[in-house]
Amino acid sequence: MKLVSFAVVSEGAPRVGLRLDDSILDLTPLGVTDAVTAVAAGAEVLQQAIEMPATSLIFAAGVRLLAPIPRPPRIFCVGLNYRDHAVESKMEIPKVPTIFLKLGSAVIGPEEAVRIPAMTKQPDYEVEFAIVIGKAGRNIAKEDWREHVFGYTILNDVSARDVQLATSQWVMGKSFDTFCPIGPAVVTADEIGDPHNLAIRLSIGGEVLQQSNTRELIFKAPELISYISSITALEPGDILSTGTPAGVGLGRNPQRWLQPGETMVAEVEGLGQLVNPVVAG
Repeated sequence: MKLVSFAVVSEGAPRVGLRLDDSILDLTPLGVTDAVTAVAAGAEVLQQAIEMPATSLIFAAGVRLLAPIPRPPRIFCVGLNYRDHAVESKMEIPKVPTIFLKLGSAVIGPEEAVRIPAMTKQPDYEVEFAIVIGKAGRNIAKEDWREHVFGYTILNDVSARDVQLATSQWVMGKSFDTFCPIGPAVVTADEIGDPHNLAIRLSIGGEVLQQSNTRELIFKAPELISYISSITALEPGDILSTGTPAGVGLGRNPQRWLQPGETMVAEVEGLGQLVNPVVAG
């Protein structure tokens, strides 16, 4: 299943639904009015909605997709979680996960524009494979990680490198408005056989700038879920973005920064494409 948040073009009010081939099953008539509620209900409950008589199908052509979880409770990001990215960033391979937060106010959806403010001269792209938590838990054992995963999505960890690296704290340089594209959907975990063997890449203007596979992650889902939940209880709708592979603008020679007029295409195998244009902001 593919969980989406959307707005009917003629109305504009956000809704949550399940993406089918050429339509969306609106979950609002079932009392599911937001994405976090849908995630907390679980995939089995949502499957029942598909099996019911389809009385709330909306043609996909008449809707605008939003970020699948427009305001996640928390967005945990993992820095330097691909060995080749740590090397290109000239930083040590971490011995424990490097966790930072990205503000929910930065979230946008597919096809929405990333706005580059005048404050930064070094805006960068980072395609990431992201885990969506479905079941709350504290001190989750590594072997129990699957019980707490609702599904997976794509996150582009857009970063203002000059702001990010001006201090040891990365949150603000990562959290400008529009700097967190997510989407196009949350694909439920049952549709992804092995989340640690998925092709991942980002391209701009047809040029592939990042290309790797999630098997190259240093800390994988079991370690990340166990580590974070040992510090703070995970909640339904929390997003764990697992880090980006090599090829970011910061690590290139010469360095390559995002420019207004470009369009980023972030892809993860099985999860689709997350497309976002870049504009001056």
